[in-house]
Amino acid sequence: MTEATDLAAAAGSTDPRVGLRAVVALRRLLEGLEQLQVANARRNGWSWQEIADALEVTRQGVHKKHANRMDKER
Repeated sequence: MTEATDLAAAAGSTDPRVGLRAVVALRRLLEGLEQLQVANARRNGWSWQEIADALEVTRQGVHKKHANRMDKER
């Protein structure tokens, strides 16, 4: 099994301590994946609007969340 699969299974635990820890870990994993894919999209010439559309959020929201990270990577 993969880490994500294990975490998803743990998130469904009847033990709240186990489930909540898994939720935190999944949130962190998803944030990291989003950062990676936004960076990939920008390197491939995607506009902030195209990224926002793919993530189903506003252009302003995705720009606010990721623009500073992109500047730091340069």
